[in-house]
Order: sequence, then structure tokens, then C-alpha cells
Amino acid sequence: MRSATLITITKMIESLPKDKQEQVLNHLYEYITELYDEIKWDLLFKNSQEELSKIAKQVRKEIAEGKIEDFDYDKL
Repeated sequence: MRSATLITITKMIESLPKDKQEQVLNHLYEYITELYDEIKWDLLFKNSQEELSKIAKQVRKEIAEGKIEDFDYDKL
């Protein structure tokens, strides 16, 4: 199903010279690709929050117990 907005945009793009059509389509492609990446990362972080919270709690516990030392950059 095509929305009215999509139909309007398609007509606008089709009214442009061919080289400008390619420019717009390339820009849209890059924009949509970035959106897919954002959605992917959002899902990865959303699905990992519980595990990250467990790790953070464990690290805080180990710090409180003195099991973790400050990082010494000189030992690199």
C-alpha cells in the first residue's frame, strides 16, 4: 500500500532531471541505510541491558571487596 506522501515524493522525484533523480535516490539510500543501522543498534542495546546490569553489579561488588585495582597505564 502506498501512502499519499510516498506518491507525492515519487512524483516530485520523477519530475526532476535524471541526474538529480539519482542524487536524491542515493541520498535516500544512505539515509535509510543509517536508519537500519540505528534500529539494529537500538535492538542490540535493548536486548543486552539486563546482562550489562548484571556485569555492572558484579564489578561494583568486586570494587567494594577490593578485588579490582586501578588501571596502571605505566604497565602497558
